[in-house]
Amino acid sequence: MAPARADGWRTPLIVFFAACLLLFASFGIRATFGLYLQPVSADLGWGREIFALAIAIQNIVVGLAQPFTSAIADRYGAGRTIILGGLAYAGGLALMAHASTPLDAYLGLGVMIGLGLSGTSFAIAFGAVARVVSAEKRSLALGMVGSIGSIGQFAMVPMGQAFLAAYGWATVMLILAALILITLPLAGVLKGKPADHGAPQSLRDALREASGHRGYRLLNCGFFVCGFHVSYIGTHLPAYVVDRGLSPQIGAWALGLVGLFNIVGSALAGVLGGRFSKRYLLSGLYFARAILFTAFLFTPMTAASVLLFGAIMGLLWLSTVPLTSAMVAQIFGPRYMATLFGIVFLSHQVGAFLGAWLGGYVFDLTGSYTLVWWMSAALGLVSAALHLPINEKPLPRVAAAAE
Repeated sequence: MAPARADGWRTPLIVFFAACLLLFASFGIRATFGLYLQPVSADLGWGREIFALAIAIQNIVVGLAQPFTSAIADRYGAGRTIILGGLAYAGGLALMAHASTPLDAYLGLGVMIGLGLSGTSFAIAFGAVARVVSAEKRSLALGMVGSIGSIGQFAMVPMGQAFLAAYGWATVMLILAALILITLPLAGVLKGKPADHGAPQSLRDALREASGHRGYRLLNCGFFVCGFHVSYIGTHLPAYVVDRGLSPQIGAWALGLVGLFNIVGSALAGVLGGRFSKRYLLSGLYFARAILFTAFLFTPMTAASVLLFGAIMGLLWLSTVPLTSAMVAQIFGPRYMATLFGIVFLSHQVGAFLGAWLGGYVFDLTGSYTLVWWMSAALGLVSAALHLPINEKPLPRVAAAAE
């Protein structure tokens, strides 16, 4: 299947780097939120469940909004969703900076940033890149976008911890609100929508086709687990480390290492996804997560063990995303990729809601995160099994259009 032509100065390379910068800012900032759980809760006199529930609301809002923002991007172009997403993101951060009640957190950190993330997400960035690269290079390109975008997490988390120590969490929120506005000019680079290839297909027909595909349903179930894992760890790992007697800086550097090693993991997933079965690679990734969580529980808590956990988790972190999104495009074609991946991402965010919220709820209930770690390991095994029976061959109409 031929890629769409880039117009004028908007070459595939420029579109590629714009997508990387979009994710650098959007998910780099998002990766810092776990740093604020303990100081915000202590400063405002909240239990951890309130901040955790705000993050959980954010995750579910991203998921619920994503199919709609993705459909808008597929129908009218990605530029509109990026502008609206960037403005909502900045507004949510500004509201959180002045939060005094749980409702402020639920609206700012939860609803508004959730809407902002849905307009500046993987689905939007990947959809823009998939339009301008060939099917043969798609898995590699998506893996590289996820990889370079992950530099944001590596850079933002230690920077966020330094700013937090120097200025306090409210000022940091305002700094981040200004920073996210960098996404607005990227709308002009990533604008556009997919072209039709082969027989035209309506969005309704595409949704009906995907809902009847067993592999697509299994992808939705498996990606739920990814959301649970990354949201639980991103929200609660820094607090877990402090609870076990280590410094906040160790937790921040652990999350930073997650971002650093995710650069390698996502890039490697993109390379391997172009050569080997994506379903087997995904199954192996989830199985490896289950083993890692179990080992982490039985390993003595030291700075070295936490940093090692962050590095290994980074290799497994978002390497699932280019594989999952590329499989959607491989099976169904790129025409409605953003929408179809957006629906899969909704499942991811339902898992993320539970991962963030249950971490806070279980801690407030029991004073420990141990139960949630065991749940994470068990869910990893379930997801590993779910990916094995997926039929990842392109549908006949997609295969015919590619000839």
